[in-house]
Amino acid sequence: MKKTLLCSALLGSTLLSYSVGVHANWSLDLAVTNNYLFNGVSQTDKKPAFQPGLLWEAGNGFYAGFWGSNVDFGEGTKVEFDGYVGYYHQFNDVGLDVGLSQYTYHGRGHSSDLNFREVHLILNRNPYELSLWYSNDYFGFGGGHLVVKIARSFVLSPGWTLQAGLDRSHSFDKDSYDWEGKSGFFHAELVLSTDLAGFILSAGLHTTTLKERWGDDALVLSVSRSF
Repeated sequence: MKKTLLCSALLGSTLLSYSVGVHANWSLDLAVTNNYLFNGVSQTDKKPAFQPGLLWEAGNGFYAGFWGSNVDFGEGTKVEFDGYVGYYHQFNDVGLDVGLSQYTYHGRGHSSDLNFREVHLILNRNPYELSLWYSNDYFGFGGGHLVVKIARSFVLSPGWTLQAGLDRSHSFDKDSYDWEGKSGFFHAELVLSTDLAGFILSAGLHTTTLKERWGDDALVLSVSRSF
């Protein structure tokens, strides 16, 4: 997810695209991708995903929304559906985004055991961004889990942007949640994006320090459109 994210970074990019308006408004986002990564780990067993999202902006900094995607964890869980609320404020040249997300999973009766809540804090000072996400029950396994990410954007030419990011996923209770026998792992990404007639096209290279099935290097391609 962080997701998206998202999610995931998919959810984080949606939140940071927020701009304060005079009146409340709704926006619909539709996206397709060849591989849904969440903190560098595939949520679709390296298969494509369709990801709709609905965002409401109050016009005074508050926002709320829903986001969904197909997933494939290999045990019957097929759908992820998330809700989130938050607040965004611009302090001169520094943007602050704080919020709470609820992740839910569906498919079989036990899929809901994976549900968890997560809080986030994102600081943005163009072209830099620092993000933190914390859950006290990551994917329902118990134990605190923190993701810290630093990213920088580069404008290559009008309409073309490259983002370089590095994040660390860390579980505070390895008995509840561990990564190949370790307490955490690193994920790095290079994502090139452009706007083509209202469609956002992106191509990203991702790698992690994980060595097993979920940690393979990946080329992620996506297309999205907001209405």
